[in-house]
Amino acid sequence: MLSPDSLAQIDYEIAKYPADQRQSAVMSALRIAQVEKGWLATETMDFVADYLGMPTIAVYEVATFYNMYDTAPLGKYKVTLCTNISCMLMGAPEMADYLKHKLGCDFGETSEDGRFTLKEGECMGACGDSPVCMINNHRMEGFLTPEKVDRIIEELK
Repeated sequence: MLSPDSLAQIDYEIAKYPADQRQSAVMSALRIAQVEKGWLATETMDFVADYLGMPTIAVYEVATFYNMYDTAPLGKYKVTLCTNISCMLMGAPEMADYLKHKLGCDFGETSEDGRFTLKEGECMGACGDSPVCMINNHRMEGFLTPEKVDRIIEELK
């Protein structure tokens, strides 16, 4: 279900915990699986549960609780805009409107060309750089302006 490389990465994460606590690596395992697959299908979550020796419902609970995990297909690029208080005060509502117009989709939707999925996110811990967004859970961009958003979108195309 997952490549040997992904399994090796998961094994590395498992090794950080006592032998009887394999399930403690569930968040890392889901992240690794999502990087490989692009999103977490039921079959992928079932595989992770089996690999870690834990109930599938426990894996589903983790995958659906945290917004960094995607349980449905997305565009090539997931843009998650922080809409928590600091970002809201520093221009996130305007950036949300601009992103929606620029990408042609609302929060929770994917652009018509399938390239971008726009998500609303909670605090990303970079309040001093607000407003901020995350690209595919791995790249943070701060001090967003319409001009900076344009540059980011052009770079990703």
